[in-house]
Amino acid sequence: MPSAFFALLSRMKYISRWALMRNVENENLSEHSLETAVLAHCLVLLHNTRFGGSLQAERAVNLALFHDVPEVLTGDMPTPVKYHSSEVREAYQKVEESACASLLAILPDDLRGAYASLLVPQEGERDLWKFVKAADKLSALIKCIEEQKAGNTEFRRAYVATLQSLQKMNLPEVECFIAEFLPAFEQPLDGML
Repeated sequence: MPSAFFALLSRMKYISRWALMRNVENENLSEHSLETAVLAHCLVLLHNTRFGGSLQAERAVNLALFHDVPEVLTGDMPTPVKYHSSEVREAYQKVEESACASLLAILPDDLRGAYASLLVPQEGERDLWKFVKAADKLSALIKCIEEQKAGNTEFRRAYVATLQSLQKMNLPEVECFIAEFLPAFEQPLDGML
């Protein structure tokens, strides 16, 4: 029996992010997921090489690639709405869980477990998920920088709020990334080389 799982995932490219903001450059869920995966990989590598960690960077990449998959069914919920209250956040979390269950239900039985481990947080992976969440926020911070660089001042507050959120995570790996890699995002291409 044919499954629509991958056809639905391919629709990530149609889910726009930052819906409440005026964007100079639109960003879709596919683009964001790739960037988040690249950033999560880097954060875990920093954790392992500089802070004595032993996490699987490749697993972080996979989790990050799939971290927003429920949004193919729910759409992107703007951050100010999603975190408006604990009641809204809890209700949205239930909607996301239901979306994951619906997506998993259309997979063949022999693949369901492998994809469940990507869509549903697993026991013992809390440390990996904190890096995926940090990478998700770093991706948002980079979006804010790019929009401001293009003259869009609407992203000023989002930049400050996102940076503060990252700082509250208190992850030295994030501090390293911000210090070593983030400044280049403010440079023109010829200033990067």
